[in-house]
Amino acid sequence: MNKKIVTDIDVKGKKVLMRVDFNVPVNEDGSVGDDTRIVAALPTIQYVLEQGGSLILMSHLGRPKGQVKPEYTLKPVVGALAEKLGLDVGFAGDCVGDEAKEKAAALQPGQVLLLENLRFYPEEEGKGVEAEAQEAFAKALADLGDVYVNDAFGTAHRAHASMAVVTKYFESCAAGFLLEKEINYLAKTLESPEKPFVAIIGGAKISGKIDVVVNLMDKCDTILIGGGMAYTFFKAQGQTIGGSIHEDDKMDLALQILADAKAKGVKLLLPVDNVIGDDFSESANVQIVKGDIPDGWEGLDIGPETRELFSAEIAGSKTVVWNGPMGCFEMAPFAAGTNAVAQAVADADCVSVIGGGDSVSAIKKAGLADQVTHISTGGGASLELMEGKELPGLTALTDK
Repeated sequence: MNKKIVTDIDVKGKKVLMRVDFNVPVNEDGSVGDDTRIVAALPTIQYVLEQGGSLILMSHLGRPKGQVKPEYTLKPVVGALAEKLGLDVGFAGDCVGDEAKEKAAALQPGQVLLLENLRFYPEEEGKGVEAEAQEAFAKALADLGDVYVNDAFGTAHRAHASMAVVTKYFESCAAGFLLEKEINYLAKTLESPEKPFVAIIGGAKISGKIDVVVNLMDKCDTILIGGGMAYTFFKAQGQTIGGSIHEDDKMDLALQILADAKAKGVKLLLPVDNVIGDDFSESANVQIVKGDIPDGWEGLDIGPETRELFSAEIAGSKTVVWNGPMGCFEMAPFAAGTNAVAQAVADADCVSVIGGGDSVSAIKKAGLADQVTHISTGGGASLELMEGKELPGLTALTDK
């Protein structure tokens, strides 16, 4: 992390334009359903206010696709943030334009203003617009503040106007505490892990995790593969998989991954038994099988022997990175595998980093969030770090 952080810049008397990730679920009554991301941004917000700065906060919410859609307004966040800070929080009904300019200009030290959804403008994502239009939008945002801080790890892998273009118009661009913490945990864990290093990779498809598996193969001692992606490996090896989710066009790749792991001396473990159902539902008939899965049935979780096998590997680790569930954990009959892995990670005497939305949901649902080292707030961003990629939102910040 050779980038400036917020403590490296003088914010006293300055208007700090800060990119946050307030992409939170909103209930039908207009209340915030989960304030995790708001809470994650508080340390940086409070630091700026304590140092005598004022804050202009900008974020996206949902996917309005460049159109003003009232259901994606950030207004519900105002009350939730004000309650956490114990302060009034102002709101501008646009992120650029006269109202935003006037309200930003009127800010006094210690005051906070939240701008309306950045993604109401197609220029934010840069889809279907000229580069000049995106530059102009970024410049309009930059004109609101004196210094720039990025604390939105969840979108740091996107080269959006508010992340990677706006930085051109500031002398000093710094990371907030959340972004710094995420990079330090994820990047440092991957760069110099204490051995044995176990990676747990799950989720539905190989295609979304290929680069992660390939990158981790040079660093890991053991890779545990569960979730829907395991069935592509099984089919590639000649097993019948019934109606299980799989990718026919990735079977050669699955075999290549197995061969590469063997050649590099990496232990790559697939499930040795599976929980299968005759329907994708809570009320499905369920059985445990080893080997072939009969027609009319599909694999929906790892079986009890696999839970023991994976848990034993995790117990002996010193570093664990987990991305992706072991099965359809949202449904009770198929949650045991993911829960067992969550418990094993929590119990292990290791540095444990959980990255990816579903893994985070699973560890929280299991009530074990406080027993792991670090839970990442950004699914896509943490995935790209695990793939060894640079994050545009980080690259754009000022070097120390």
